[in-house]
Amino acid sequence: MIVRRLQQSIKDALDRQAAVAIIGPRQVGKTTLALAIAEQRESIYLDLESSQDRAKLSDPALFLRMYEDRLVILDEIHRMPELFQTLRGLIDEGRRRGRRTGRFLILGSASIDLLRQSGESLAGRIEYIDLGPLDALEVAGDQRDLVKLWLRGGFPDSFLAKNNSDSFKLRKSFIRTYLERDVLQFGPRIPAETLERLWTMLAHNQGAQLNALKLAGGLSVSAPTVTGYIDLLVDLLLVRRLRSFAANVGKRLVKSPRVYVRDSGIAHALLGIRDFDELAGHPIVGASWEGFVIENILAAAPEDTMSSFYRTTGGAEIDLVLELPAKNGLWAIEVKRGLAPKVEKGFHFACEDLKPDRRFVVYSGSEHYPLASGIEAIDLRSLASLLADLC
Repeated sequence: MIVRRLQQSIKDALDRQAAVAIIGPRQVGKTTLALAIAEQRESIYLDLESSQDRAKLSDPALFLRMYEDRLVILDEIHRMPELFQTLRGLIDEGRRRGRRTGRFLILGSASIDLLRQSGESLAGRIEYIDLGPLDALEVAGDQRDLVKLWLRGGFPDSFLAKNNSDSFKLRKSFIRTYLERDVLQFGPRIPAETLERLWTMLAHNQGAQLNALKLAGGLSVSAPTVTGYIDLLVDLLLVRRLRSFAANVGKRLVKSPRVYVRDSGIAHALLGIRDFDELAGHPIVGASWEGFVIENILAAAPEDTMSSFYRTTGGAEIDLVLELPAKNGLWAIEVKRGLAPKVEKGFHFACEDLKPDRRFVVYSGSEHYPLASGIEAIDLRSLASLLADLC
């Protein structure tokens, strides 16, 4: 159902705009989704990682004009960022001839890089669709399947591997590919060993406040250098910086963002965690569950939802604050691992500060019930469904 909904979203976007970009990390299924769209209309597919396909675009305007009556799919667009200026000219030329929509479907593996390139050339001509790894609503089954998703992460090959050992090896290979090849395409030359150490340090400190100075000391580089490395991992959709909630509540707020390795399976591979027994006994287990829940909630939330955390120096705290669009209000979400969730004083105090419209505690069980006055205990899938229904 999720795949059909995504396909429909892309088709609708192509009916509105001349160009549509599917943005997501490598190996989440962007190409598979694009080729499914291609089967439903006249199209041509170009893989810009292929030297043969790049050679076809030595004179891109000449080549692409030959296919102005088809949908042109450009995969791995970051390999030829100079194409954006050509695409702008072709789109404007097509509009003058009455062809206003459905010209180009662009696939990219980095968010800010692609936004920057296309923003310079395709403003008003492009629509973006985010595609992340598999999430809780896409994985059918019982709690064991949810635990499998948490352990292995949402990259399809990893999740669908025949056993945990194969899944772990696939994720280690994924990490190596990013470090040795993809990073070089998107940013300045960074030693792969240094970036892997930083990525692993972030996994060890999943959900912690960003302390660039401390991380820099562990890597023997400067704090600005560490910040630049984290910027790159964020741009590659591998790391999330969760900002502090901006509120004038008369309290001293913690301002530094929290940092998460976005895919739980990648975090576990970085830490050498191969199976659930190892995960359950690892010091990171609680923070890993928190990051997993937050990623799944944000995957289900409506577009234009603003996400943050709230923490005062006095200890009032909310793990995730959602500012929902279309008058759906402010939701406060606490994450607990276990079957008997309890609400901490800090959550009560934080809710008194922010007065959210709804208050949830997401736990490891499978029921939805009142936990305390105005607070609901809820399982991850049920909360994700509530949010998806707002879309």
